[in-house]
Amino acid sequence: MLMELSIKNFAIIDALSVPFDKGLTVLTGETGAGKSIIIDAIGLLLGGRGSAEFVRYGEKRAEIDGLFSVDDKHPVRVKLESLGIELEEGMLILRREITQAGKSICRINGKLTTLGVLREVGQTLIDVHGQHEHQSLMQVDEHVRLLDSFSGAKMKETLAEYQRLYRQAQKFEAKRKEMNQNSQEMARRIDLYTYQLSEIEKAELAPNEDEQLSQERHKLANSEKLFEALNLSYDHLYGEERGLDFISGAVSHLEEAVAVDEELKPLYESVSSGYYLLEEASFSLREAVDQIDFNPERLKDIENRLAEIEGLKRKYGESVEAVLEYAAKIEEQLHEMEHKDDRVAELKDKLEAIWSDIELEAEALTDVRKQTAAQLMDSIQEQLQALYMEKTRFQVAIENRPPSKPQQAHAHGYTESGKDRVEFLISTNQGEPMKPLAKIASGGEISRIMLALKSIFSFKQGITSVIFDEVDTGVSGRVAQAIAEKIQQISTGSQVLCITHLPQVAAMADHHLFIAKHEGADRVTTSVQPLEAKEKVNEIARMLSGVEITDLTRQHATELLDMAREHKEGIRKAT
Repeated sequence: MLMELSIKNFAIIDALSVPFDKGLTVLTGETGAGKSIIIDAIGLLLGGRGSAEFVRYGEKRAEIDGLFSVDDKHPVRVKLESLGIELEEGMLILRREITQAGKSICRINGKLTTLGVLREVGQTLIDVHGQHEHQSLMQVDEHVRLLDSFSGAKMKETLAEYQRLYRQAQKFEAKRKEMNQNSQEMARRIDLYTYQLSEIEKAELAPNEDEQLSQERHKLANSEKLFEALNLSYDHLYGEERGLDFISGAVSHLEEAVAVDEELKPLYESVSSGYYLLEEASFSLREAVDQIDFNPERLKDIENRLAEIEGLKRKYGESVEAVLEYAAKIEEQLHEMEHKDDRVAELKDKLEAIWSDIELEAEALTDVRKQTAAQLMDSIQEQLQALYMEKTRFQVAIENRPPSKPQQAHAHGYTESGKDRVEFLISTNQGEPMKPLAKIASGGEISRIMLALKSIFSFKQGITSVIFDEVDTGVSGRVAQAIAEKIQQISTGSQVLCITHLPQVAAMADHHLFIAKHEGADRVTTSVQPLEAKEKVNEIARMLSGVEITDLTRQHATELLDMAREHKEGIRKAT
């Protein structure tokens, strides 16, 4: 649930902080006061498309913050856990900044994130339905998604398995198509890969060979310097009148001292041990000097080998390992190309087997969708009756277009969502045939159909906050009252924010916010004022009269509020 919205330097809004609560909150005000701007800000907070035009003129950036309360069972918790974002006391803060350059900075609980992640999280928190969003109802491709969202776990499981098989089939089909490419191109690639593989194999590379050779080259190139350093070190230790002689003398004198003072024994043992360690090190130094190799021929061979390896690395990879990996890769491709016919036949068999499974899963999808369609039609019919569309009939048409050949199924009706073409049909008058929704419904009818769908889908999708932005456009009279009651019904046990021009909807509000625009000396600002009882009466009277508020319009407004109060009390008693 959205608990508070903070907006700064956004469009005509200077600085605004709006608290929200459960139930139905309506936002009213004159046209152009900034009601939809507030909804636009929420849309951006949920990951909508941003633009530098949203930044208030003369400011560097627009800032939008939203505080949400998230219960223990909310689906957003799973997403947040995968992102490593912790909730403190069930509170979630989304923040979005838009700069003058149009760049977005997004944060979730203070953690920087991408716009895509913000959108994924936001879509689980609030469902925004604008006055133009009903266009999705006109797009037939959206109907299958809406139908599937009405279904339960069985649909989700079946669709996931179908999509797994479908993507696997696409992968095999792309491979088969690649192997059936132009034979001349295939022959050219075979020649190229054969030459490259031969060149790499002829080099007989060993892992890390270049690093080992580089180390050996370094030693050989500096053998004289190494000989001199080791020889001098040995001489300093073991030469006549050198280091070990002096230490040996120190050991002898300490031995005499221990004979006088036993407490000096640890010191004697320490110096004595050092002497023997140094003596052993001097022998190792002598061996190292004797093993130094002055071999110009070997150095030349190493230089030539490294040059050969560098040439291969320039062609095939940044390291010996990368070159060997490339060789293994082209060897596998060569094998596939040289045995193309066998591989194509193998892929064909795999594709036929996969498409057989896909057909079964597609049939299962169709069966689930037909069952779901019957349930959806009953639910929509019930909702439409409550919205004074008793004569309207709603139908979900499902067409199957089976493929002619399994291996070409994706080109004959199979898509990522199955083989079903789903379309919503409607008949608004008795005796008229069912026709596509896009061709027959008027603006007012679309608003009611959308509301019927939303009242069903909002609960199915587990979203506890819904926003309606002037979805009541084009209706009046008893239909307006029915829409008001439907919106109020959706808000029961959840949160609904609604921008409206209908007094019937405003009267149903649990919380009423009045949006006003103020013109100062040089700037325009927007304010939000929560209305108390008397102020609600005046605002609804303004909505009823349109121009002048009279005692009669106030009386009508009071009656409308009383009717709304009785309606809500009746619902509470019934539940």
